[in-house]
Amino acid sequence: MNLGNFFFKYRSYTPIPLALYIIYNSNPYLQYVVIGILFIVLGESLRIWAVSYAGGITRTTKVGAPALCTSGPYGYTRNPLYIGNMIIYTGVVFIAGSIDIRSMLLITWIFFILQYYMIINLEEKTLINIFGNEYNNYMKNVPKLFPRLSAWENKDKYIPMSFIKTIKTEKRTLQNIVLLMIIIYVRHHIN
Repeated sequence: MNLGNFFFKYRSYTPIPLALYIIYNSNPYLQYVVIGILFIVLGESLRIWAVSYAGGITRTTKVGAPALCTSGPYGYTRNPLYIGNMIIYTGVVFIAGSIDIRSMLLITWIFFILQYYMIINLEEKTLINIFGNEYNNYMKNVPKLFPRLSAWENKDKYIPMSFIKTIKTEKRTLQNIVLLMIIIYVRHHIN
C-alpha cells in the first residue's frame, strides 16, 4: 500500500497524533477560543455544504466515485471537504491555545498539506481513470484548493441532500469536534 492509499483509507484516524499533540500543548486563552469557534463554524459549514452535494460517499475507505459531483462547493474548488478540515483544525488550535500558537498552527498546516497532497494526487489519478475527459475538463476549470470567485458553470445539476440527512452523514465529524473541545476543557478545568 502506497502512502496515498494509506492516508486515504485511514484519513479519519491519521490526525489522532496531531490532536494529542494539540491537547498536550494546549493552554486556552479566551480571545483565542472565540477565534477558534469562528474557524470551526466556518470549516464545518463548508463541510456540511460539501457533504450535502457529495453524500455519504465521502466516508468511504476506497478511492473512487459513482458520479462526478461538480455542483455546490465543488464548482468553486475540487476539494472543499479537505479545506473545511484544515479550517476546523485551525479552529481547534486556536481553542486549545498555546504559548507558541504559531508553531502549533504551522505543524497542523504542514501535517494536513502533506497528507492531502498525497490523497489528492491519488484521487485525481483515480478520477481521471474513471471519468476521463470529463474530469480533465473539471480540473482545467476548477482549482484544486484555492476557490474560484464564481462557481464553474457545468452540466452537473446535483440536488443537495436534506439538511437532516446531511447532518446524519456528518455526525462523526461533529462528534469528534465536540470530543476534542471537551478533552481540552477537562484538561484545564478539572483538577
